[in-house]
Amino acid sequence: MGNVKTIAVLTSGGDAPGMNAAIRAVVRAGIHYGFKVLGIRKGFEGLIHGDIQEMTARTVGDIIHRGGTILQTARSPLFKTEEGLHKAMSMAKVFGIDAIVVIGGDGSFRGALDLCRLGMNVIGIPGTIDNDIACTDYTIGYDTAMNTVQDAIDKIRDTAYSHERCSVLEVMGRHAGYIAVNVSISGGAEAVVLPERTLDIDVDVIKPIIEGRNRGKKHYLVIVAEGVEGKAIEIAKEITDKTGIEARATILGHIQRGGSPTVHDRVMASMMGAKAVETLRDGNSNRIIAFKDNQVVDLDIEEALKMQKTLPEELIELSKMLSL
Repeated sequence: MGNVKTIAVLTSGGDAPGMNAAIRAVVRAGIHYGFKVLGIRKGFEGLIHGDIQEMTARTVGDIIHRGGTILQTARSPLFKTEEGLHKAMSMAKVFGIDAIVVIGGDGSFRGALDLCRLGMNVIGIPGTIDNDIACTDYTIGYDTAMNTVQDAIDKIRDTAYSHERCSVLEVMGRHAGYIAVNVSISGGAEAVVLPERTLDIDVDVIKPIIEGRNRGKKHYLVIVAEGVEGKAIEIAKEITDKTGIEARATILGHIQRGGSPTVHDRVMASMMGAKAVETLRDGNSNRIIAFKDNQVVDLDIEEALKMQKTLPEELIELSKMLSL
């Protein structure tokens, strides 16, 4: 174990289904390997203010099926300052914290990197529904969010068919179109609008809808990623104006973050949480846990944050082909 005796775990940034499963895995694996494990409430803000308590195996009982995060999360403008960073490090010393496991997205990892540069041992676990962290093929919460969207699509289609409407559904994902392109395929959408692609609304949206109508379609679905300029409401209005088909916009919003995690998210979070502890047990730190080539691995945090991620072109093309 080296010099690491006490591990703390926190969740930061937007919540994601499966974060509780990751917390549970960190705590129970930590206890299994002989560490003392602390929980930091409300992310880096809680670290600054000492909102910290010891975690036991029972503390994390009956949470694997729950969405959100029992440790809660909060924005911390103070942590982004030099003063805040030093306060966080001082509080870590007060509680005898030797290493911190940070569960969150890209911004959370950059906060972890700042602590690392001040001498703290850190491990990052990717938890975000957006799946936009470059170093990993999968992030905790992504599968659950897509299934939540798919459930909404199935319900919205019933109404769209009944009224011969076009449904324009805005989904989350920040500046990435991973959720959007996948649910466009699984939901049988006529069109998907992505931040990774420049939008030509006549070619990308209006044309496939008109072609579908001419083939006898009675209802239509357009998926819009939230990072797109000219979002769902504006796109729905333009569809109505140009085609005469009544288009209604639905913005799913934060419903996509909640709910009980899928089996895939529970298992992935459990594997990543255990891997984080095992990495510390093996004397390694300042790593990001990632899912690469169908394996859970650990990567150097600085190198991981330099990586770039692009939406697979074949998914975009598949969505177009199957929309016929």
